[in-house]
Amino acid sequence: MPTVSKRGEIMPASPIRRLAPLADEAVARGVKVYRLNIGQPDVPTPPAALEAIHAVDRTVLEYSPSAGLLSLRQKLQEYYRRFGIEVDVDDIIVTCGGSEAVLFAFMACLDPGDEVIIPEPAYANYMAFAISAGARIVTVPSKISNGFALPPISEFEELITSRTKAILICNPNNPTGYLYTPAELMQIRDLVKEHNLFLFSDEVYREFCYTDAPYISAMTLPGIEDQVVLIDSVSKRYNECGIRVGALITRHEKLKRNVMKFCQARLSPPLLGQIVAEASIDTPADYMRSTFMQYLQRRNFLIKALNKIPGVYTPMPMGAFYTVASLPVEDADHFCAWCLKEFSYNGQTVFMAPASGFYTDPGLGRNEVRIAYVLEIPELERAVEVLAKALEAYPGKNV
Repeated sequence: MPTVSKRGEIMPASPIRRLAPLADEAVARGVKVYRLNIGQPDVPTPPAALEAIHAVDRTVLEYSPSAGLLSLRQKLQEYYRRFGIEVDVDDIIVTCGGSEAVLFAFMACLDPGDEVIIPEPAYANYMAFAISAGARIVTVPSKISNGFALPPISEFEELITSRTKAILICNPNNPTGYLYTPAELMQIRDLVKEHNLFLFSDEVYREFCYTDAPYISAMTLPGIEDQVVLIDSVSKRYNECGIRVGALITRHEKLKRNVMKFCQARLSPPLLGQIVAEASIDTPADYMRSTFMQYLQRRNFLIKALNKIPGVYTPMPMGAFYTVASLPVEDADHFCAWCLKEFSYNGQTVFMAPASGFYTDPGLGRNEVRIAYVLEIPELERAVEVLAKALEAYPGKNV
């Protein structure tokens, strides 16, 4: 029998999706599953986006340019300007979701064996994309005890070697919801500038910042203008994850040429998705405000409710729509699977993402879960009640 690739063997399974078969089995048994595992918003997609689909009047659904539709890139240029991000249209490359933007950034910047330093816990797919590129992820652990703030910059410096090529941040952060402060961003900028590194900045959740401090994009940090690679997506801010449209933005001319080769190899981003994305950028401000307020209210409710459960602790996330919580259990992976396989309360259970999958060190995050507050408050209220009952009944809890 032929052997499969070692790359595929070491590719990590998604902590967000790998328990999905157990959730499906629970549903088949008639159990109501509260899906807190994945950042799939329940907020309706903007009407303008849906109308754009119905208005498609073409006899041929053709390829688009490999860099994406010019009209969409022009709209994105206007959108970024609202956040103080000044880029040329040619600096914007449309991708098949933010995931492809990360993959192409890695493929175009990194050679096999090159290293990327990332604060963890981190979005699990970063590890998968690094493996695809033959690169190595080097992590700096952050701590739940201080809300997952940026670790001391000296810890980054200790990890820099001749193979270090980049630092990657997610701001606001997935999975923790942490929002980097201006001082922290300047520390990262200084490090990137001193060591001549790329800074990959995933800013997909910029619309969801819950502080009075202004949102700061890595693209606006002075002195590293050609070193920043911005990762973006329309999925979260317009509640249209299924259209698979993202963007890679950089001012680095040679990097853009490299990225375009990968874009040409995959031909083009999805045509219908780009049509929807372009219409979405004109979404009225009241829709965006309403969506923001829903997440803010959900966050406020969820964090307070979780911290009332004996033995549970979660810091207050300042962005995105996730939080990482520590539970009074020895093994959150087992607990999350147990909830789906063996537990129900009044015909209900919860589906959460074990946080161990967001760390590279097998010893970290063992008692933590990531929870996405993408359900309405009445649903969240019932989900928290079910979680509390599950922790009471679980045989592997810490006492």
